[in-house]
Amino acid sequence: MAIQAGRIRVLKEAEPRRDGAYVLYLVQQANRARFNPALEFAIEEANHLRLPVVACFGLLDGQNGFPEANARHYAFLLQGLADVKAGLEERGVAFVMRRASPAAIAIDLAAKAALLVLDRGYLAIQKRWYGEIVRGVDTRIVQVEGDVVVPVEIASGKHEYGARTLRPKLHRVWDEYIEPLRARRAAVRVDGLDLPSEIDVSDPEAVLAGMSLDRAVAPVRRFLGGERAARARLKAYLAGPFADYGTDRNRPEAGAASHMSPYLHFGQISPVEIALAVRAAKAGTGEDKRSYLEELIVRRELAMNHVFYTARYDSYAHAIPDWARRTLAEHAKDERPRTYTDEELAEGRTHDPYWNAAQAEMRVTGYMHNHLRMYWGKKILEWSPSPEEGFARTLRLNNRYFLDGRDANSFTNVAWVYGLHDRPWARRRIFGTVRYQSENSLKKFDAKSYLRTVERLCAAEGDGRG
Repeated sequence: MAIQAGRIRVLKEAEPRRDGAYVLYLVQQANRARFNPALEFAIEEANHLRLPVVACFGLLDGQNGFPEANARHYAFLLQGLADVKAGLEERGVAFVMRRASPAAIAIDLAAKAALLVLDRGYLAIQKRWYGEIVRGVDTRIVQVEGDVVVPVEIASGKHEYGARTLRPKLHRVWDEYIEPLRARRAAVRVDGLDLPSEIDVSDPEAVLAGMSLDRAVAPVRRFLGGERAARARLKAYLAGPFADYGTDRNRPEAGAASHMSPYLHFGQISPVEIALAVRAAKAGTGEDKRSYLEELIVRRELAMNHVFYTARYDSYAHAIPDWARRTLAEHAKDERPRTYTDEELAEGRTHDPYWNAAQAEMRVTGYMHNHLRMYWGKKILEWSPSPEEGFARTLRLNNRYFLDGRDANSFTNVAWVYGLHDRPWARRRIFGTVRYQSENSLKKFDAKSYLRTVERLCAAEGDGRG
């Protein structure tokens, strides 16, 4: 139950400050009070130094907010942070939340810290925050990975061509990382520290109401944020629908998906915790478990590999392979049988009722099944004036409506539509040799049943437009 050495990186070499009043942990990507390697590392170090632990979170909104985040995303985040606050305080760890960037609050509170501990995210904005912190803090800084099963650089030292090249590298090492993590006891509980918190996230709805943000995309009822909700959903899933995962995972109407992606995106549950629970599940066959771990680890961490080794992963020119851009450019002037405006796509007003239903599920509930995400993205490419515009509008829709948008998986899945992690296929109009997906792919599941499912889900959200 130790924290694997491969998860730990020293970002600033220095002895812990002797006059430090506490060990500081910046909560950024791992928004949970349990199964969090960075938090457990901070408690271990604090116990060794005979100091308490202070955790902090910087909340941004308005023009300075997290790029493309809206009321839907912030509601889910704040619900999770309410759990974090309660869980940390139960463990004797202080929680300070302020209106500031993650870098700003960490730099400010680190002035009195013996040691600063960071968790880890792989997006460019997160890397930028970590860089600001390293430049602005004098004390020792240690970063502890808790967002993937196998740390990205340990899995591979380069950008991988696809799942087939990354899979064997992960399989060789993942058993040493799929291990339980013991919750440490804080030997010195917080007492008397004058560290006021500007925001009391115990009432997430009140915090949300006071924020300046885009409210056009509303919070959803389908998913409640937080680690308690994540664990309850995982437990119910493994006791029931998981038994059919191997056969039904590609059938959107079958209910075989675990819906863990929003919780993973916000760091409200550990992928290692999920992997352990899947391995221990009484339901499901060995094939069910292998298939689930393939999606949870290989496919998800292929996305992390992509954004880590691609500086401009949100750019068509940088994220899409040369061969794919060439063939799409060759067919850029091909006649499009149909094109739609951004507004028509967002509102699901196309000729295709199944695409419209998938868009409604995303727009209204914040989720879309992976099988339909592929079809959805390929059709946007087909219906857009150019591949560059198709890429941009797919990313805009993805990041605006999905709860798990603005994620390594999101950027990678959108790029996959345009040829990333794929190979050339038979040449055809518009797509060139980039993989095409026709309406025939809908025959692999009960599409009529899916339409009824979306109608029911949209009605539950109070939106009958699905």
